[in-house]
Amino acid sequence: MSSQQSTQTMKPATAAKKLGVYLPATPASFQEGVVTRAELNELQANPPQWLSELRRNGPHPRPVVAAKLGVSIAGLARGGVTEALTTEQIEALKQERPEWLEKERATQAEVRKEAVRIKQQKQEKEQRAAERD
Repeated sequence: MSSQQSTQTMKPATAAKKLGVYLPATPASFQEGVVTRAELNELQANPPQWLSELRRNGPHPRPVVAAKLGVSIAGLARGGVTEALTTEQIEALKQERPEWLEKERATQAEVRKEAVRIKQQKQEKEQRAAERD
């Protein structure tokens, strides 16, 4: 590793995104400073109490909420979820199973199936091309 790599800094928003946490829920000292690559690595390797707590209970940023619910970020918006949610709120939604959530989960499952189909089709095409060579 070069010394330049360890002194690269990033904005708190970028660091929060890489850590998978909701920036407004982080401590003020994190929000107001800059984070070096070394500090980010240290936070990932040895998360402090506040980071562990945020990851466990939230509030979680939309990409994390979407992943926990098994839907896309656009699906969250279509379902009216525009704010960060806590783990408790996410679990409540999973229990309630509102119609929009079931619909978005089905849509996401179709998207995944289609992605697999396209990947297989591409692999078969490449294999046929390789056999011709």
